[in-house]
Amino acid sequence: MTERLRRLTEGRDPAALVGLAASAAWVALVLLFWLLGPEGSPASGLGRLLALAGVILPLALIWMAVGLARAIEELRTEAALLRARMDMLRGSEGEPERPNARPAAEPRPRAEPRPAAQARPAAAARAPATRPAAPRQSDLPLEPPPPPVQAEPATLIIALNFPDGPDDHETISALRTALADPEAAKVIRAAQDIVTLLAQQGVYTDDLRASVASATPWRRLIAGQRGPALADLAAADADGAEAIARAMRGDEVFRDAAQHFMRQFDRTLARSAEELGDEGILALASTRSGRAFALLAQVMGMFG
Repeated sequence: MTERLRRLTEGRDPAALVGLAASAAWVALVLLFWLLGPEGSPASGLGRLLALAGVILPLALIWMAVGLARAIEELRTEAALLRARMDMLRGSEGEPERPNARPAAEPRPRAEPRPAAQARPAAAARAPATRPAAPRQSDLPLEPPPPPVQAEPATLIIALNFPDGPDDHETISALRTALADPEAAKVIRAAQDIVTLLAQQGVYTDDLRASVASATPWRRLIAGQRGPALADLAAADADGAEAIARAMRGDEVFRDAAQHFMRQFDRTLARSAEELGDEGILALASTRSGRAFALLAQVMGMFG
């Protein structure tokens, strides 16, 4: 299970790798042309400008394609999350409701008219029958409520890493299971919102450095410790931290979403710390949600 969690939570960005490979190939071709091509330089400034544009424009197109591929991947992930939520809602709506109303009383047959002389003795001899009282609503037996669903820690870790795409069936299944747990659903939805907002700021959780190799700093954080003793948990992305700091100061929606996510993720850490163990804590910290938590905690000054 540990190896599978590490494999699933390992940061991968195929689009960036392809972009780097294509950029390196183009630079290599330009160098070969410069070394082996005909001697001489362009005769005019316009020629130099065209030569420079011919070198730079392909690189710009390559990285525009990389950004487009990332945006498409985010849309696919959000579509998978939406399908998982819709499946959960369909499952809850499909449960039959128990009828609460009493069945309507059957119509009483209409009595035939009798002669007046015979009706009086019959009415005097017949005792008035008491009508049985209908059972009250509070006397009806109530079915016990179903036990609350609680996601396993391993399932929650996989769900918090979010699917890599529509073909990541294992993560989608874990996400659907975790969303049925009310407590897990809170942190998953908060994490989804903050990961999307980080991407809008140009910060991608796949690019962030994974957590340290020891669970000791995380256990100090869970125990309530703050300050320089947790400096090992800080992300190495200084540009991303600066961008998030600007968003925290100037964007109220981003600030509220970040604070809500921090509270939910901190509760999840405290609630699951004993069950996870050191390897589980490291796996949780290496998810996309865990990396976002570490970056936001650094910006908020939790690491000193």
